Formats: sequence, C-alpha cells, structure tokens
Amino acid sequence: MARLAGVPLYLWLVLGPEADGWALAVLMVSGVTDFLDGYLARKLDQRSALGEILDPVADRLYILAVVVGLALRGVIPWWFALILPLRDALLWGLVPFLRTRGYSALPVHFLGKAATFNLLYAFPLLLLGDGHGAVAVLARVFGWAFAIWGVALYWWAGILYAYQVYKLLHDDERRAPEPHA
Repeated sequence: MARLAGVPLYLWLVLGPEADGWALAVLMVSGVTDFLDGYLARKLDQRSALGEILDPVADRLYILAVVVGLALRGVIPWWFALILPLRDALLWGLVPFLRTRGYSALPVHFLGKAATFNLLYAFPLLLLGDGHGAVAVLARVFGWAFAIWGVALYWWAGILYAYQVYKLLHDDERRAPEPHA
C-alpha cells in the first residue's frame, strides 16, 4: 500500500521544515486514495484478506503519526494524543481472546468508519488552525469539533468491539483456531 509511505513523509514535513501545506497535501492524498481504494473494492467486489488487514492498519498508523506530530508541535495537548492509541492498545489486547474462538479480527462496522472519517477531517483542520487569521480560527473551531466527535465515536466503536469479543467468549460453540499459512 503506497499510502503507508506517506506516514514518515508527513512526520518529516510537520516536524522538520514545518511545511504544513505539503503535510496537508500528503494527508489529503492519503484520504483520497483510501476513499478510492474502498470505493473501488466495493464497486468491483474486490476483497482480499491482506487488504482487510492492511487498510485498518494504515488508518491507525496515520492517526498515530498525525497525533504524535501534532502533539510534538504543540497543536494538540498530549492527553489528547494519548487517548486514541490507548483505545487501540486495549483492543489489540483482546486479539488473543478472539483467537481462542478461531477469529483473527472482527469485522469493521459503520461506527468505526464514522469515527475514522471524523478524525481524518479533524487533523488537517487542526494543523491548518495552527496559524493566524480568520481561516486559522475557523479551521481550529471545526477541527476541534470533528476531533471531539471523532474521539467519542472512536471510543464508542471500541466499546462495541469489546462487547463483540465478550459475546464471542461466552458463546457455547467453540471454534478451532485458524491454521497459520
């Protein structure tokens, strides 16, 4: 996935030369390619096991890179930067329990996609809001609105995923773990 190459490029642009315009361009290209990839996969009914794993991983890496970059620049507070990866770490801790029932991952549901959508709008707006003038003020206001909704939905989706794991663990029918190829 070519968009994964944008993660270190984004961090360098934000933290090195502070080329915010180029960093925003990298985020926009990543967002557009992610959307097109998903749209084409659904439209052409093209799915792969690797794609179903790499797409959410790429989303999480971008979110992690963006919040770390924004926190290091002082655009967002560190507590805010930590609450997103904390949710992911808690969910990754549930993977071994999933495997006891023969599942490798839970299906992504709409709430998780809505959370990611909000966050992918929030971060470029927050970066754009790290300036002066009317555009920066508007970007900051809308950026924080998307960020707050995004975090709330992100954690709500995490709670739903944890509940799904709980239900699977209490299911009477035990499936054998999938063999690794």
